[in-house]
Amino acid sequence: MKPIKVLVVDDSIMFRSLLVQSLEADPNIHVVAQAGNPYEARDAIIKYKPDVMTLDVEMPRMSGIDFLRKLMPQYPLPVVVMSALDKKVFDALEAGAVDFVNKPSNLNRVELANFLKTEFVTKVKIASTAKVGSLKHAGFNQSKGNVSAAASKQIIAIGASTGGTEAIYEVIRQFRRDIPGVVIVQHMPPGFTKMYADRLNNQCEVAVKEAATGDKVVQGQVLIAPGDRQMKLIKVGGVYQVECRGTEKVSGHCPSVDVLFRSVAKTAGRNALGVILTGMGGDGAQGLLEMRRAGAQTIGQDEASCIVYGMPKVAYDLGAVQYQAPLTAVSGKIYSLLSKIK
Repeated sequence: MKPIKVLVVDDSIMFRSLLVQSLEADPNIHVVAQAGNPYEARDAIIKYKPDVMTLDVEMPRMSGIDFLRKLMPQYPLPVVVMSALDKKVFDALEAGAVDFVNKPSNLNRVELANFLKTEFVTKVKIASTAKVGSLKHAGFNQSKGNVSAAASKQIIAIGASTGGTEAIYEVIRQFRRDIPGVVIVQHMPPGFTKMYADRLNNQCEVAVKEAATGDKVVQGQVLIAPGDRQMKLIKVGGVYQVECRGTEKVSGHCPSVDVLFRSVAKTAGRNALGVILTGMGGDGAQGLLEMRRAGAQTIGQDEASCIVYGMPKVAYDLGAVQYQAPLTAVSGKIYSLLSKIK
């Protein structure tokens, strides 16, 4: 394998140096250039043709988000953005970034080096496998069946990782208020899940919130697992609720799609519908298989529309996926299945 060619863009010389050191320590990565602002980055992209660019959101002369908006239509490139705990990161993802890393603060040098060596380098490697520039939003005129009375008490569980923030938005922005209760795990650090939920709540017809223990799963509402808790579906007094407890990693993640899907299989069984979207790795595949074995209907995003065809592929290969669909057709497929439930 040829080393992954990376361009590092950050206005802080000291932090940029740390990023470069972390990347260069990996034999499968080669930093071909550094840039202190988007103008230098533009020239470096043309000259070195990097496989991946890391980009700070906050920079002088032009923000990283404005740079992305100008760059991606002409030169689609996998980008991992660095951001403090700020909702601007979702503007960057909407503009075409593949993933983001929470810019660490209050860490000593050893902890920082450790963080960069693991999470940052891993996300750069994942980004190198991503397909960019292919996400097309569907219109709002998709033909959708009516949700039957029986289907209104169903549970919809969705899991995603890399590329998932925009993929989830594409799906739930098509939901009407008649959609059964939805529970979602998207791999994301704590703090960001609250901002993400609030953003979706402002953009979608359905209500969206970051989940908390005791929240009821009700029609017309979407609950998103908090970034540092495992979320499970439970039933109390005949009513579906979520429980958000535990910080241990399962299938490499907290929250884990497998944890959610397994709880849905156990608690809702055939009264559930599972959806697995774009993401690296295999989290959610086993859980989706358990859902299908329990009688749930299951959907997997197809390869052509995935930013990273990892999680849906593992699930498909296991036999967990009953239906495959391009991202823009997933919401329509959900409604189609719900309309047939008796």
